[in-house]
Amino acid sequence: MDWLAYFSIALAAVAAGAVNALAGGGTLITFPALMAVGVPAVVANVTNTVALLPGYLGGTWAQRADLQGQSQRLRTLLPAALLGGLVGGLLLLLSGERLFRALVPYLILFASLLLAVQDEIRKRVFSPSREADPPARSREALAIFPVFLAAIYGGYFGAGLSVILLAVLGLVLEDTLTRLNALKQGLSLATNLTAALYFVFSGRVLWPAALVMAGGALLGGMLGGFLAGRVKPIVLRWLVVTIGIIVAIIYFVRG
Repeated sequence: MDWLAYFSIALAAVAAGAVNALAGGGTLITFPALMAVGVPAVVANVTNTVALLPGYLGGTWAQRADLQGQSQRLRTLLPAALLGGLVGGLLLLLSGERLFRALVPYLILFASLLLAVQDEIRKRVFSPSREADPPARSREALAIFPVFLAAIYGGYFGAGLSVILLAVLGLVLEDTLTRLNALKQGLSLATNLTAALYFVFSGRVLWPAALVMAGGALLGGMLGGFLAGRVKPIVLRWLVVTIGIIVAIIYFVRG
């Protein structure tokens, strides 16, 4: 890649970092950006997963206070997230470039639609009474298999994972949205951590691009924090959804 390509993916990472801080869906910006500068689909996905991992770490750290008192849930669900992320990473590299590239438009469209209905999912899963009341009982074991399946998807592609995990947790566990959102963040970190570690040792990471993107995402996260309260998250979310759908259509047309 030349300097213009690195500049392009750096800008995409800045935008993704800001979008993730405000609304979510940053992968729908960075992954197509990598492919647009000529990076093969599998390598682009692998590199994107590694580059954006610090963002998950920062998000989990920021919500650590809401994870207090959820140690039992973490002990129960973290193994499913860790194993699922590893299985998803294995499936990605085993599936090969041709199959993954054929799935890319469907994956991007699926993630875009998940992002579009994110608020509706939250409204349906979290009732006002549930938000106000403290947790009544724990049913962590019922969430193990759904979390495992979601983590496989997260390790394979990742965009929209947060929406899936939050819906699963909200349907199975009784707690406030704030606490379950923190739990979701921790499980997302675990999923991406095992996938990223596997990718690191696979030799498929495009390290110059990953480092440039990691720096851009960090800068974008700081920018997102500055813009919080100045930009409506719903506006950004629908912008990302629109971009994702357009990109998916382009890939469908290209075949």
